[in-house]
Amino acid sequence: MQSKNKTVVRSMEILNLFINHAKLTFNEIIELSGIPKTSVYRMLQSLEEMGLLDKDANGKYSLGILFLRFGHLVSERIDLRQVALPAMEKLHQDLGEAINLIIRDGDEAVYIEKLQSIQPVRLYTTIGRRTPLYAGACARAILSFLPPTEREDYLKRVELTAYAKGTITSEEALRHSISETRNKGYTVSFSELEDFTAAVGVPIFNHLGEVVAAISIAGIETNYTEEHLAVFIPKAKEAALDISLKLGYRPEV
Repeated sequence: MQSKNKTVVRSMEILNLFINHAKLTFNEIIELSGIPKTSVYRMLQSLEEMGLLDKDANGKYSLGILFLRFGHLVSERIDLRQVALPAMEKLHQDLGEAINLIIRDGDEAVYIEKLQSIQPVRLYTTIGRRTPLYAGACARAILSFLPPTEREDYLKRVELTAYAKGTITSEEALRHSISETRNKGYTVSFSELEDFTAAVGVPIFNHLGEVVAAISIAGIETNYTEEHLAVFIPKAKEAALDISLKLGYRPEV
């Protein structure tokens, strides 16, 4: 747009450099931005005065404390359900299966949004339903990506109870599943919460890289053959990444 203020645009170009760099010197900013030295000098002064940039004793710049305040406000005001719904609706339209969104609440997972399957035989999971973190693909996707100490504390105190014929009830099997989930980026469950049901679960991450939720595609077990999973898994991963990116997540390069 012709109405864009050149100084504002260039200031944003400088601030954007700190998405991939924690600290930068004056000369590094000039080199990376391609902005003339005198302009960079003036803009850095203004950005520092406004609290948008900080300069340490070594003369290196980093994002200022004001960004932390803005970050907290943004994260507090984001409605996860609203952010996730477009990706969930796309999955639902593409596959016709039930699509679930869950978050962690202590040692449990809570369903906070779902789109019902259009298949003749349906799952009737309700919003507000609680499940243990170890049972079901969606919940275990969260468990698998918790910080190591939190995950270990949970594994030490949890009592593995069977909910259906496929529920994981041994610590060894659960640890193996967690390891696989972390390696593959998703998990699959068969008859873990209810007999003859299946699901693909993928974690969702926030701007800090923390797991904050998970999304799943769920339905009747007979529909989750290798052929169908080859379609479901990449679509679920794509949807989860889309939601994570909207929450400010930046995958490691």
